[in-house]
Amino acid sequence: MIAVTAPAVEGRATEAALHALAKALGCPTRRVTLVTGAASRTKVVDVPDACAQAVAGLLEA
Repeated sequence: MIAVTAPAVEGRATEAALHALAKALGCPTRRVTLVTGAASRTKVVDVPDACAQAVAGLLEA
């Protein structure tokens, strides 16, 4: 789970969540994209293959 303090106004919280995820994975923010959930608390994101090892490592932890 990712928690952010940005307000849920004009997509600011979503952008903050994508930025936090990208930072945790060591990927550029522009490479982590929102697939669904722009107006929802639950989001689906697309992470590039280059970050797949980081994702696998986080899921194992």
